[in-house]
Amino acid sequence: MYTLDPQKVPQPDETLDSYIRRLRKDAQISQQQLAVKAGIHLQSVGKLERGKTTKLNQKTKTGLARALSIPTEYLEAICSGEPIAEIENYKFCPQCWTPGTEPDSAWTVYRAKYCLLCGSKLRNHCTSCGEILTSFKHKFCPHGGTSYQEKPKKRK
Repeated sequence: MYTLDPQKVPQPDETLDSYIRRLRKDAQISQQQLAVKAGIHLQSVGKLERGKTTKLNQKTKTGLARALSIPTEYLEAICSGEPIAEIENYKFCPQCWTPGTEPDSAWTVYRAKYCLLCGSKLRNHCTSCGEILTSFKHKFCPHGGTSYQEKPKKRK
């Protein structure tokens, strides 16, 4: 699982080769280490960083994303030239999440919309005031004072 880091977002004018090279150097790993972590051939990493490859197959994309701790959507966007949409990384299940604790890793996945445990729609804001959740450290909304956790529904 990756941790979303604003430093890992592709820059608007960045190409695939410079992006891969920047992330590899930031992680302080060699091309050989990146190839092993990504499960791809060393020559493939070399071709990527020299700009000889501009499209990625699914295996390479998922391997690089895992090795560099980034969402595959970043690689898809940079290959297609599309800008990165802002990712809502602070999502939680109002039924399952214990406020003040770290969220389940499945909730922070870019495409996650519903909780895999109970099926509830994931939320990223306070239901009372609508403010976006900016930290998982708090049990209550700092703006409105409302608890982030829904009260369990009583059965009749």
